Amino acid sequence: MGSKYLIEERVAIPAKVKVSIAGRVVNVEGPKGKLAKALTHPDVTVEMDGKDVVVGTNDKSRKVYAMIGTYRAHIQNMFYGATEGYEFRMKAVYSHFPLKIVIKGDVVMVENYLGEKAPRKAKVVGGTKVVLKGDELTLTGPDIEMVGQSAANIEKATRRSGYDTRIFQDGIYITKKGERAAAKEA
Repeated sequence: MGSKYLIEERVAIPAKVKVSIAGRVVNVEGPKGKLAKALTHPDVTVEMDGKDVVVGTNDKSRKVYAMIGTYRAHIQNMFYGATEGYEFRMKAVYSHFPLKIVIKGDVVMVENYLGEKAPRKAKVVGGTKVVLKGDELTLTGPDIEMVGQSAANIEKATRRSGYDTRIFQDGIYITKKGERAAAKEA
């Protein structure tokens, strides 16, 4: 049985995951949540084949071959996120003024940063959940891109330009990045 593509990559669908492909949008549903991603490169096709998702092309160029690997990685990340989830950890560091972190819905507010009267705000995007324990934040969610963007928003909210970060270290920083939730339990 030959393949209908010159180049193809197969990704096995895990048992707990439901996959549907509508046009160029891949939808994944699992115990941790639902994810959807548009994979729109004109020369790359994504389709279901039994218990696999097939990413293929009939173009031999290096750029299209690289895009196949990228799409395969996106699909694997979606499968893992829908079944296990991702986790980022952050730590608040201060030596000048004590920080107060408040979580209100989808906004993380940092109060008393460098003695400022107005709180600094950071948007939490997607289905990311934020848990505060002491001076550590834990961000979890099924979509690695949304969890990472939320962590970046929080880190950026406490950035102070014009100061040497080796000396002036006040802020909230990412300490563990994109850790797979199941890997840390083992």
